[in-house]
Amino acid sequence: MRIKMICLILGGGAGSRLYPLTKDRSKPAVPIAAKYRLIDIPISNCLNSGVKRMFVLTQFNSASLNRHIKNTYHFDNFSNGFVDILAAEQTPSSDKWYQGTADAVKQSMHHLVNQDFDYLLILSGDQLYQMNFELMARYHIAQGADITIATIPVVANDATGFGIMKVNKFGFVDRFTEKPKKEILDDWKSEVEERFTNDGRHFLASMGIYIFNKRILRKLFEDHPEAVDFGKEIIPNAIKSGFNVASYAYDGYWTDIGTIKSFFQANLELTDDIPKFNLFDNTSVIFTRPRMLAPSKVFGTRFNRAVVAEGSIIHAKEIERSIIGIRSRIGHDTLIRNCIVMGNDYFETLDQIMDRSNPIPMGIGHSCRIENAIIDKNCRIGNNVTILGDDSLEDAETDSYVIRDGIIVLKKKASIPANTQIGLIK
Repeated sequence: MRIKMICLILGGGAGSRLYPLTKDRSKPAVPIAAKYRLIDIPISNCLNSGVKRMFVLTQFNSASLNRHIKNTYHFDNFSNGFVDILAAEQTPSSDKWYQGTADAVKQSMHHLVNQDFDYLLILSGDQLYQMNFELMARYHIAQGADITIATIPVVANDATGFGIMKVNKFGFVDRFTEKPKKEILDDWKSEVEERFTNDGRHFLASMGIYIFNKRILRKLFEDHPEAVDFGKEIIPNAIKSGFNVASYAYDGYWTDIGTIKSFFQANLELTDDIPKFNLFDNTSVIFTRPRMLAPSKVFGTRFNRAVVAEGSIIHAKEIERSIIGIRSRIGHDTLIRNCIVMGNDYFETLDQIMDRSNPIPMGIGHSCRIENAIIDKNCRIGNNVTILGDDSLEDAETDSYVIRDGIIVLKKKASIPANTQIGLIK
């Protein structure tokens, strides 16, 4: 049976917790895993699941996201597939920007009137996971559900940061609460598999992934015109109204890229021997823009647990547990450890590199030491620069960099003069 499902991907708000990576771009446009963008994850999951009609809802700093989608996702003339941007707009029914997740979907529903679908898949644009939405949709249909929420078992310390559901033995949600306090958690344990209880994962958290029957979603919007958020309003109201809200249990890798620390950790975990998020998969392929770049070129560098994208020229002494992005240039005798280097948007020519009016070429210079840092796109770092992030550092911001949770984040296009020292110098 062919499942007629269309997808809305929520581009998120201003992304202030990911600042400065979101200073000039939206959250879904933030580079990840050396050569991808965050938006590539939900789109790839959709394509791998046979969902080929997608709208991406945006309202903040969407220019680079629009450009990436336009240059990446092309469908042939014999397909009805598309990935279209829906930017927040003023309409006769609303003159406001999106006020929340539900409001974003509600304001976008008029764009779907010419689409033939029975189910609406709603995703977030800032999560890292690999999931087959066709299996979730077939579960939704088999359960006779009006709404299905993807859930993941979590421990008590994490439960306070999520929407938590009380799920009965038939797989339906009896109650839903948003970010419960620790003192009431005992009342929110659900029946989960023994392997999860052994790990203390007694609580089912919402992943922010929903399937709605089209008719049910329209009715909920009509019955609750003031509701602007799915987790705080639409889902609890649906349960109170007696709709069948099912839990789709997911036990794979999933992480929410909400902060600089979570972004940093998720990237560096890709360098593990067997990472939880698998970039090397024949079926769960992660798609992105085909850039037709030259292969990377390396001169005597010692690598240990590194992911290196194409187009890079590397003379470094050592690179350990780091992500090296496209078109990166790294000089002689430089040490990079526990870092994300996002690379560059273009190659500098030899004439530009030799131009004395700009004494710092794009990339990382010679004899540098960089640890626990994120280097955004198109940065210029001179020779003998030391950048050392550390948990003991206090949060701070300058014109060139930001410190968050001990991680030093160089802003896009930052220029760091030779011999500069940043961070905890040992």
